[in-house]
Amino acid sequence: MNHRIRKAVFPVAGLGTRFLPATKTVPKEMLPIIDRPLIQYAVDEAIEAGCDTLVFVTNRYKHAVADYFDKAYELEQKLEQAGKLEQLELIRNVLPKGVRAVFVTQAEALGLGHAVLCAKPVIGDEPFAVLLPDDVIWNRGPGALSQMADVAERSGASVLATQSVSREKTSSYGIVAVESFDERQGRVTSIVEKPAPEEAPSTLAVVGRYVLSPRIFPLLEATRPGAGGEIQLTDAISALLTEQEVLAYRFRGTRFDCGTHLGLIEATIRYALDHEKLSEAASRLMQNALDELGVVDAD
Repeated sequence: MNHRIRKAVFPVAGLGTRFLPATKTVPKEMLPIIDRPLIQYAVDEAIEAGCDTLVFVTNRYKHAVADYFDKAYELEQKLEQAGKLEQLELIRNVLPKGVRAVFVTQAEALGLGHAVLCAKPVIGDEPFAVLLPDDVIWNRGPGALSQMADVAERSGASVLATQSVSREKTSSYGIVAVESFDERQGRVTSIVEKPAPEEAPSTLAVVGRYVLSPRIFPLLEATRPGAGGEIQLTDAISALLTEQEVLAYRFRGTRFDCGTHLGLIEATIRYALDHEKLSEAASRLMQNALDELGVVDAD
């Protein structure tokens, strides 16, 4: 598996019920941070890592993601006629030249493992990435997936993005046990899906970035459905690490869980404060709002 990943899978078939009523008509992946939807941040990260084939696993009712990555001829024509060339370039460069988008339908919501398995005909027999758009990872240096792709290319191993969580939160994540961990990476010896705090093998949690060997596909096909009839990616990874090396990697960057209201708010604040044109104004607005609420700076 010692070559660079070129393909990335984006599971986007979920209903986003936490964000109802907004997600009644707008897919969760299209919720914006500043002026770009969540899916764009994940796509940009995959492209930066070297991926040129993007596989979106969606359901038959969600068309907004496909529409977003398609050409908008009428809009482009109007922007060009109005001389709004900067905006025109923005919508034309949603996907750079040489990068293709492929859409695969997940007929039933049968879990993350099943969504990844749906991408098998496009991925074929090569290593690939999986990115969960809910997890937005901010970093001023190389993106999380680019860091992981480097590790995978050097080691030939599958790589899981991880971060430390408090022990009381282990029941919300897949948790790994590792050996020879050097504070950045280590070999995974076991993975447990959402263990109770007292049963968790560590506090190192897997988050929404994976670089996986194609061996994961036959293992997913052999995985028995669990609760709710879902096929869990964690179960297939557990089988994979008995055959091949799987590394846990603590990425450089800050992860925002944009599948929650507070995570989306936090990400919006961080990106606003880091925005080239908006940072100063955003900082003033936030400080003014805190002053109006009578919030005292603890420092």
